[in-house]
Amino acid sequence: MNPQIFEKLKILAEAAKYDISCSSSGASRPNTEKGIGSAAGWGICHSFTEDGRCVSLLKIMLTNHCIYDCGYCVNRRSNDIPRTTFSVSELVELTIEFYRRNYIEGLFLSSGVVRNADYTMERMVRVAKDLRTIHRYNGYIHLKSIPGVSRELVAEAGLYADRLSCNIELPSEQSLRLIAPDKDYQSVFRPMHYIQQGFLESKEEKKKFRHASHFAPAGQSTQMIIGVSPDDDNRILHLAYAMYQRPAMKRVYYSGYIHINTYDSRLPALSAPPLVRENRLYQADWLMRFYHFKVDEIVNETHPNLELEMDPKLSWALRNPHCFPVDVNTADYEMILRIPGVGVKSAQLIIASRKFGRLTSENLRKMGVVMKRAKYFITCHELPAYTIHEVSPERLRQLLTLSAKKKKDDKQLIIHF
Repeated sequence: MNPQIFEKLKILAEAAKYDISCSSSGASRPNTEKGIGSAAGWGICHSFTEDGRCVSLLKIMLTNHCIYDCGYCVNRRSNDIPRTTFSVSELVELTIEFYRRNYIEGLFLSSGVVRNADYTMERMVRVAKDLRTIHRYNGYIHLKSIPGVSRELVAEAGLYADRLSCNIELPSEQSLRLIAPDKDYQSVFRPMHYIQQGFLESKEEKKKFRHASHFAPAGQSTQMIIGVSPDDDNRILHLAYAMYQRPAMKRVYYSGYIHINTYDSRLPALSAPPLVRENRLYQADWLMRFYHFKVDEIVNETHPNLELEMDPKLSWALRNPHCFPVDVNTADYEMILRIPGVGVKSAQLIIASRKFGRLTSENLRKMGVVMKRAKYFITCHELPAYTIHEVSPERLRQLLTLSAKKKKDDKQLIIHF
């Protein structure tokens, strides 16, 4: 590889690692003399298809030059860092060569903003267009939409990209104006609305014309940074819930804030990213998307933040003891989904299996139910009658929290040993 291109690759792939609006491991583990493979902090990340397949993506920026001065961003214009830019032809050639060598199966392309939103987005669209029309590339392409971009460029981008994303970044406009004064919610939500319109129009055309062109068939995604602003989980999850009501929105990503720009007094001086809170938000997001929970059941004015000591499903169950115990042999699917320790697949197996006879605790265990938690919230003919009401929610909270803490301590001890 040309040394100049390689140097650009290092700088721009490193600059792209903080955008997580496609799934990636986030690990930074180099190769060793006696090992194979590398989980270095830049370069190739992994996303997952709808059917569960892992896809390797070249995660790269077109340029890390930027006219914006967002407080949380490593590429902000006031930072003194190495700057560089790929030409359209260089990035197209790099993607094709990586694909031919079977290093990647797709491209995730974002960019700093140069001159203005339209100028930057036009160059990103040209990358996708050249890959599709000149090189006949049919792999996955994810383009990051620039805030404030015109409708025409969004419409063109959707013809060549599988997925488009436009990051909200912060869960309230007040926080956005304080920490990223060059942006506002209108510049973010307008492109998201354009993507939604294009997605719906394409869907209607496909009903009438078999060979109508697809518009961003994988929909759109967005990202919120967690911990950089004082917004609570109630605000974050209500915004995410509203996003999921949009037809084209497929994923909302939550990124724990990393304290990079330590000189900026507007930013909280966190010693470590809030990874536990990030994980709880993903669990709550999962409850909204797959477990039929309403956002007000997870967080509300009374409980504005998720509990860090336990997952939000267990937290809800302890706050609502009147809903339990649940008879797994008679309860409906929605209620079985709400039992702590029962997942979607386990709930489906319970519904299918109980047609052939009454289920026992051993049956449930074989279906993947976590009985250490579930046993306090269910009834089964051979189970002892120690449910949440006999133990009490307060005592049960202590038992399950201590159990989780002991498991974590044991795991750390094994790793240390």
